[in-house]
Amino acid sequence: QVQVVESGGGLVQPGGSLRLSCAASGFTFSSYPMSWYRQPPGKERELVAAIASGGGTYYADSVKGRFTISRDNAENTVYLQMDSLKPEDTAVYYCNARVYFEDYWGKGTLVTVSS
Repeated sequence: QVQVVESGGGLVQPGGSLRLSCAASGFTFSSYPMSWYRQPPGKERELVAAIASGGGTYYADSVKGRFTISRDNAENTVYLQMDSLKPEDTAVYYCNARVYFEDYWGKGTLVTVSS
């Protein structure tokens, strides 16, 4: 069965960096797009970044120039490098795999940006 598991969240000071990882299994990872979403406290889930099977990327305006999404097809893993973090980046970050038009989600990893 399809599974995605996030890791790498934590507490970081404003201006700091974190790298999130998402390990995927149960499908041909290299053939499908992968995405990162986030849900800030009290707000709806929003798309942060996405990467196509061919490597093309998309970023929300709020993170463009600060976050980088990448994938390692040999390791079945997608990453989100987050630099210049701001307090408004505080959220639970979720990994998403869309396989055969069905969405699969991890349990999320909490990122807290605070001094």
